[in-house]
Formats: sequence, structure tokens, C-alpha cells
Amino acid sequence: MKPISSIFARLVLFTAIAFFPASTALAQTVKEAKSGDQESAPPANLVDAINQYKSSSNALLTMQETDITAAEAKLAELRTLVAEGLVAKVELEEEEQQVSALRAKREATKQQIVDSDNMIAEVKAEQELAKTQAARTVKLVSKSYTNLNPTATILRGNNSATWSLGNLHDIQTFFSTQFGHTLPTSAVGQSATHNRLGYDHRNAVDVALHPDSVEGRSLISYLQSQGIPFLAFRGAIPGVATGPHIHIGQPSHRI
Repeated sequence: MKPISSIFARLVLFTAIAFFPASTALAQTVKEAKSGDQESAPPANLVDAINQYKSSSNALLTMQETDITAAEAKLAELRTLVAEGLVAKVELEEEEQQVSALRAKREATKQQIVDSDNMIAEVKAEQELAKTQAARTVKLVSKSYTNLNPTATILRGNNSATWSLGNLHDIQTFFSTQFGHTLPTSAVGQSATHNRLGYDHRNAVDVALHPDSVEGRSLISYLQSQGIPFLAFRGAIPGVATGPHIHIGQPSHRI
């Protein structure tokens, strides 16, 4: 998980490159939220600052859409005039370049809005993870699934067995023997999703099973019996897990 200070740094960067004049006011908001100890700054202040930035970007996007609509109408007129030989083609080409530039700026603004949502998700995920760690969410020592916390979002098996991807075959054999079909792995080693989330998943496996399903419970019991470390997610956690699944291996750390 990215520390709060790094989220501040990214927010300041986004503000510096924003097209909309209101970004100056946002920069001041961020500066005020950032004052003092960065690591202990209230996350709510961060979310407010990011939402202000997102609001600026949305306003800018509305203006850009208006400009593009007008520019496209002018471009259509020029094409007609060029076809009739009343306007030089070079003028049309210049207008096409201007419209392309406006569209590129619009896409950049849309990306700023997406980045704002991602940053808010990261802040909330940071809070969620802090709460999870503070509550010491489920340290599994039993070989029985019935002893697992029935409400925790994350179930953690801090087992000590040496694990590598080379051990996956044994788990696959167990599962196929038990259920008559292959283990539904969604990621073996590093994947595009883990690259996007910024996690080192090179020595881990994700299995697309809900931990409370019959197959999920059986797999967790097997991992416990073999001392294999794992994490089981009952739901999505922004910036951490995209949905329910069982992670086999040590927890992935940020790259």
C-alpha cells in the first residue's frame, strides 16, 4: 500500500499539470492538508482535496466538450467549402490538427478524473488496511476451517512452510482429485492486474474461489494442513483486491 505521503506527492503533481485555473486553489488546499506530519495527516482532508481537484477537472471537461462541438461544426463547414473549391485545403488541415489537439486535451482531462477516483480508493484502502492490521485480523493456527473468523474481510494464514511456484503442482493435484476439475487459478505469478496495482506477485498464485464456498473451504483447509501461507479475501478492497479470491503464498508487497 502506498504511504499517505506518496499520495500527497502524486496529488501535487496532478495539480501542477492541470489545465483548469481552479487548480491553483486546489494546490492551496493540498498544501494546507499537507502541513504538519504527512504520515498522520487526516485522510478525510486528502479525500476532500482530491474531490476538489476532480470537481475542477469535471468543470474543465464540460468546457472542453463545448469547444470540441464548436470546432467540429467548423470543421464540417470547411470540408464542404474545400470540396466546393472555395477554401484552400491547407486551412482544413490546420483546423483538423486543432480539433485533434482539443480531443487529446479532453482525453487527458478524463484521465485526471480517473486518477482522482483511483487516489480516493487508495486513501480508503489505506484506512481499511490500517484497521485490519490494528484488529489483527485472523491469525490462523487451526487445521479446521470452522475456526476462521466468520465476518473478517481478509483471512490470513501465517504458515511457515517454504513456498514457491514449484509447489503449485501438489495443490493442483489435491484439488483435481478432490473435485474432479482443475484448480481455477486467475493469476500464476505476476499479472497485468498486479502490475496496475503495484504489487510484487511473482511468487504467488491467485485462485478464483470464494473462501466460504465448499471448494474454497476445502482448499484453505488443505493449505493449513500443509503449512502453506495464504490470504483469503471475502470481497473487493480498492487498491488491494479486485474481488473474492484466495491468494497462495506470502502477502504481496508494493513494488
